[in-house]
Amino acid sequence: MFKTYTYPKFPYVQSPEQMAGDVKRHKLVIIGAGPIGLTAALDAAAHDLSCVVLDDNDTVSVGSRAVCYAKRSLEVLDRLNIGERMVEKGIGWKLGKVFFKDRLSYQFDLLPEDDNKMPAMINLQQYYLEEYMVEEISRHPQIDLRWKHKVMAIEQKADHAVLTVETPDGSFKMEADWVLACDGANSSVRTMVGAQFTGQFFHDRFLIADVIMKAEYPTERWFWFDPPFHPNQSVLLHRQPDDVWRIDFQLGWDADANEEKKPERIIPRVKAMLGDEREFELEWASVYQFACRRIDNFRYGRVLFAGDAAHQVSPFGARGANTGVQDTDNLLWKLKLVIGGDAPVGLIDSYNEERAFAADDNLLNSTRATDFITPKSASSRLYRDAVLQLAEDKDAEFARKLVNSGRLSKPTPYIHSSLNTPDEDLFAGAMAPGTNCADAPVKVSGQEAWFLNQIGGGFTLLSFGPAPAASVSFGRIAARVLEVGRDIEDLKGVLAERYDAKPGTVYLLRPDQHVSARWRTFDEAKITRALARALAA
Repeated sequence: MFKTYTYPKFPYVQSPEQMAGDVKRHKLVIIGAGPIGLTAALDAAAHDLSCVVLDDNDTVSVGSRAVCYAKRSLEVLDRLNIGERMVEKGIGWKLGKVFFKDRLSYQFDLLPEDDNKMPAMINLQQYYLEEYMVEEISRHPQIDLRWKHKVMAIEQKADHAVLTVETPDGSFKMEADWVLACDGANSSVRTMVGAQFTGQFFHDRFLIADVIMKAEYPTERWFWFDPPFHPNQSVLLHRQPDDVWRIDFQLGWDADANEEKKPERIIPRVKAMLGDEREFELEWASVYQFACRRIDNFRYGRVLFAGDAAHQVSPFGARGANTGVQDTDNLLWKLKLVIGGDAPVGLIDSYNEERAFAADDNLLNSTRATDFITPKSASSRLYRDAVLQLAEDKDAEFARKLVNSGRLSKPTPYIHSSLNTPDEDLFAGAMAPGTNCADAPVKVSGQEAWFLNQIGGGFTLLSFGPAPAASVSFGRIAARVLEVGRDIEDLKGVLAERYDAKPGTVYLLRPDQHVSARWRTFDEAKITRALARALAA
């Protein structure tokens, strides 16, 4: 079926409790072994939290599907020992070009600054990511990954949930303190708990055509509006590993999805784009319609939602999988502390607070991009075409800001989070409370390293200068001191610059590598209060 990839088949194994006829209680059950469910499992293991992962399939996702992974997601996955392998296999890029008809309208640079470990973006087929994750999971005894296990029903109790699971050997019941639903946009778990999933469906259809070809095109994102080879529509081109190229063709709402997936319909479209002399093979194709919508609450009792089960966006901007990875990054450290009795259940409610805020930001950007790409009226199209023409003028910087071929994924700062301690001192730069930490080159024990690899997993106090304590605690939770000049060396001064550091500056950093609070001096009482606030205590 696929010329560039051989699909693994994972063995079904009967669950021990089904074999014994027992009902066993688990701390965490994750439903869905796609990229988000597998990320959640690895993050649980990173926090030494055991979990069971249930999936009704026995292989990785069919087709390239989510292919673009942004810098912040790569940083999260690097913490889980997947990032470097992804970057090694993937196609890194940061330049994008937007064309109008047969002309270059403008180009952009996603990461103009140097001194980051992870690239701005990589392209990598989803099946590779899932395969890497399954291999990594095999190294973690805390993760019990069960294939061909389909959740049929969930019954909520006061302090746990009861799941009915169907397998090739029949059905059985299992219990979970917490359930994390990562079962995709068509989540059956949403229906089981009575959740609302509302938003906007877009009346347009798009064709994904993955083709194998040898081409020396630059490793860039190319987006065409109204090109001569596909008039009145849009086209997107991305390079993937193994000489596979992703082409997205806008088809229009009246297109017949079944007909457009046939090779005899796809091949002429690709030839019109590439020219008759370009040799290629069709690898995979799919026709999709998309929506921008989200769940009304990320928590229903003991059931939590992440990824497409919680929110769905258009594919333009690479916000789907990237947003889901950030969901799990936000949630798992909170689950660990609540399950361990070190934080109140209210900390779990901050997951909905912060990630619903991020979802709304992504939905807004995704809807605006879709409206620009697929104008719904003659006046909207006139506006869009005028913006694209103006953007060609090097002096019309304002017009380039209006061009929207998909605002590419960036993390949403939790600027209004109840877990933040507001600034009481003056700071410049981007590292305000609620923001994900910037990376920088450092030295550790004389070896060159990266700052983000020195934090995460627990609370950290980043001190720019001598600290009067080795850690600060609230209850059983300690924030360890990481002292610049003693524990790490600021290799190029980039760390101090990005954190607007002066002698004595201190940052309280969360386990998910987000800023919780910052001060110009080390005050243990203030730090303790901020730590308590970050724990929802």
